[in-house]
Amino acid sequence: MFKNYFKIAWRSMMKNKTFSFINVFGLSSGLACCMLIALYINNETSYDTYHRDAGNIYQLGTTFVLGGTEKETMPNTPAPMAEGMRREFPEVEASTHLLGLFADDKTLLQYNTGSDAEVKSFYETKGFLTDSSFFRVFSYRFIEGGVNSLDHPNTVVINEEIAKKMFGNGSAINKVIRINSSTNGAYDYTITGVFRPSSKPSHIDGRFFMSIGGGDMEQYIKRRPNDYATNNMFYTYLKLKPGSDYKKLESKLPSFLEKYAKRDLQAMGFDKQQFLIPLKEIHLSKQVKNNVTPPGSRSYLYILASIALFTLLIACINFMNLSTARSSKRSSEVGVRKVLGAMRGGLIRQFLGESVLLALIAFVLAIFLMYILLPFFNEASGRNIIFSFAQNWLMVTGFLIMAIVAGLIAGSYPAFYLSSFVPVKVLKGKLANTLAVVSLRKFLVVFQFVISVILIISSVVIASQMQYMRNKDLGFTKDQQLIIPLRSEAAKKAAKSLKNELKSIPDVVSAGATMYYPGIFNPSDNLYYKDGQSMHEGIRTRMNHVDFDLLPTLGVKIVAGRLFSRAFPSDTALRIVVNEALVKEIGFPSSEKAVGQNIHFDWQGQKYDFGIIGVVKDFHYESLHLPITPFAFQVVAQNSGTAFNYLLVHANTTNMNNLIQSARNEWHKLNPDEPFEYSFLDTDFLKNYESEKRLSSLVSYFTIIAILISCLGLFGLAAFSAEQRTKEIGVRKVLGASAGSIVGLLSKEFLKLVLIAFVIASPVAWWVMNKWLQDFAYRTSISWTAFVITATIALVIAMLTISFQAVKAAIANPVKSLRTE
Repeated sequence: MFKNYFKIAWRSMMKNKTFSFINVFGLSSGLACCMLIALYINNETSYDTYHRDAGNIYQLGTTFVLGGTEKETMPNTPAPMAEGMRREFPEVEASTHLLGLFADDKTLLQYNTGSDAEVKSFYETKGFLTDSSFFRVFSYRFIEGGVNSLDHPNTVVINEEIAKKMFGNGSAINKVIRINSSTNGAYDYTITGVFRPSSKPSHIDGRFFMSIGGGDMEQYIKRRPNDYATNNMFYTYLKLKPGSDYKKLESKLPSFLEKYAKRDLQAMGFDKQQFLIPLKEIHLSKQVKNNVTPPGSRSYLYILASIALFTLLIACINFMNLSTARSSKRSSEVGVRKVLGAMRGGLIRQFLGESVLLALIAFVLAIFLMYILLPFFNEASGRNIIFSFAQNWLMVTGFLIMAIVAGLIAGSYPAFYLSSFVPVKVLKGKLANTLAVVSLRKFLVVFQFVISVILIISSVVIASQMQYMRNKDLGFTKDQQLIIPLRSEAAKKAAKSLKNELKSIPDVVSAGATMYYPGIFNPSDNLYYKDGQSMHEGIRTRMNHVDFDLLPTLGVKIVAGRLFSRAFPSDTALRIVVNEALVKEIGFPSSEKAVGQNIHFDWQGQKYDFGIIGVVKDFHYESLHLPITPFAFQVVAQNSGTAFNYLLVHANTTNMNNLIQSARNEWHKLNPDEPFEYSFLDTDFLKNYESEKRLSSLVSYFTIIAILISCLGLFGLAAFSAEQRTKEIGVRKVLGASAGSIVGLLSKEFLKLVLIAFVIASPVAWWVMNKWLQDFAYRTSISWTAFVITATIALVIAMLTISFQAVKAAIANPVKSLRTE
C-alpha cells in the first residue's frame, strides 16, 4: 500500500514539474537560510563555553563615577586587582590578568636561525601579556608545554600556526625569539609552550601569550604596586570556588575599594565601582562597549533571527499556498477513487504522505545547499563556523521536524477537506475554492510581501548609513594618507631619517610621526581642570603625542591660536593643542579666550600646568558610533628616539604603487632585517564598521533570497490563477478583449496585494531601522526615497514575476482554451 502511495506521489510530482520545483526549491532555500543563521547564532552564544571551569570564571569590570554621575564603564582594572582580590576573598580560588599589546597593531617576532646569522622576521597579531596563573584559569590544549609554561619571566606561549611558521615540524620548546613591542619593549623570550586553538570561539583570541615578568610592563607595575585606583588597563578574571555566589562577592567589592583605593581615588577626583561579568556572557554583554575582542551584539542576533524566522515563514507559506492551490485540481481524482471504493482514511494518508515527501526532499536539498553556502556565509559574517552532524544533530533534528510539520500542514487541506466531498458533486465539477480558502491565500501573499518589503527597506537604510559613514567629513584629511608602523626600537630610532627621505619624494606633500592616529585604540588620557577648579571637576581628555609635522600632515583645521612650530622651542615644554570639545566642557567662553590659558593635571601628588597654544576644530578620532569628546595633542622632541609608533605620509599622486615602492626601498636601507608594511588611513578608519558591513552584507543576501522565494510563490499562484481562468480568458478574447487588457486583469489582483503589503510594512520597517540607527552618535536620516525605492523594487519584481504567466495566458489561442474546457 505504501509503495502504491509513493508511486502516486512521484507521478503527481513528475506531472507537475514546475509546481513541484517551486515547492521544493522554495522550502529548501528557506530551510538552508534558517540553518545558516541558526549556526551563526549558536556560534555567537557559545563563546568561552569550552573552558573547563567556565561556569565559575568571571571578568571584573569598572564603572567610573565623576561628580556622582556614572561616566564610563569598561572591562579594565589596575594590575594589582587580580592578586589583591585573590588574597582578600576566600571564595576566589584563582585569579589572573591580561593585557593586550595596545600600542601594537602588529608585533615583530624575530628568530636567529644560527646559519650565517640569518634572521627570520615576521609580524604577528593578537599578542598578550599575562601572568603565571592564566593557563590555570583558562583551558588550552597544549601540544608542547603545559599550564606551568609562564611560571618564569621572559617566557612565551605561541599557537601551533606560529610554531610551524618559525620552526616547521620541529619542536619549538626552549627556542629563543626576540619580540619587539611598542607596548612592552624589545626583549628575548624563551618558548615554553605551544597550544592548538579550540574550534569553538572565545573572546580571548590570542595567538601568543608573553609573561609580564621580564619586560617594560613589569617595571611599570612595580613602580605602583598598591595602585588600585588608576592605570585601568588590565583585564582581570576571577575563578571562584564551586558553589560560590558571584552576586554575594559583588556586594563585597565596594568595601574592598574603600579599603585599598579610597585615598587615591579622592586624590584623583573621581570614584569607581566594580562589578562581575560571567565568562559565558562576556561576548554578548551590554555592560561594556569594548573588550578583549569586539563584543557581539544581541540586537544583531535578534535582527538575524527575525530574518531567519521570516524567511522560513515565507518558504512555508509558499509551500502551503501552492499545495492547497494545486490540490483543487485533483478533485476529480478524489471523486473517481471514492467511487472505486477508496476510504477517506486512505486518501488522507496519501495526501499527507505526498506533502511530507516533498518536504523531506526539500530538507535533504537544504542540507546540501547549506554545505555549499557555508564558506561564503563565513566570509560574509567574518566567522569560522564549522558544521558537523555530530555537533549539530539537535539543530538538524529540529529542522527535520520543522520540515515534516510544514508538510503535514500543507497537506492537511487536501487531506481533510477534499477527502470529505461527496463523489457525485466532485465528478459533476461543482467543487470550487471557497471564499475562506481564497481569502487565506491572499492574506498569506500579503504577509510574505510584508516581510520582503521590511527587508528591502532595511537593506536600503543600512546601505545609506554605510555610505554616510564612508563619505562623512571626519574633520581631517583621510585620503592618500599612508601609514607606516614603527614596530621595533631600530625602526623608531630610524623614524626621523626615514621621514626626511620620504619628504624628499616629489609625490609626498608632508610626513609626520605620532603615537596614535584616528580610528585606532588610544588608551592615553588625562583629567584636566582649569584655574579655580580641582581634580574633582577634571575633564577626561584623550591624549596623543606627536611631532611638529603631524597636525599639518593630518590636515586638522585650526580655529584659534596656532599649531606646534619649531620656531617656538618652548612648545615641547607642556604646551598643548586642544579641540573645541575640551574648550566647551572645561568651561572656557570661546576658543579664542582659551588660547594662552593654563589647564592642570595632578599626578602622584604633583601638579602639572599645560599651556593651550591652539584650538582645532572637532574631528572624529573614534568611530561615528561615539560622540566627539575632549582631545589634546602634545608635541614631543624629534630626538626622543622611541616616542612614536607610526609615520603618517600624506601623498598627492595618481600612482600610489610607485610611492609605496619608493617607501619600501627607503625602509629596507634603514631597517634591512624588518619587513615593510603599510596601510591607508581611510581604510583603517573604516575597520571600525566591520560589524555593520557584515550586517549589511547578510541582510542584503537574505533579502535577495526572501524576495526570490516570494517571487517563486507569486509565480506559482499566478500560473494557477491563469490556469483556473482559462475558459474566462478564452471567452473574453473571443468577445474582443486585447492581450493588454487580459494581462492587466490577471496582474491587477496580485499588484493590489503587493501595495497593501507595502502600506503595512513601511511603518514597521521605519520603527525597526530608527531603533537600529540609535546606536550611532552620527547617523543618516531615514529618507522618503528609501520607501520610494522599496515600492518601486517590490512592484517591478512582482510585475515581472506575474507578467510571464499573464502574457502567456493572454496570447494563448482562445479556441484551444475553450476546447480544453
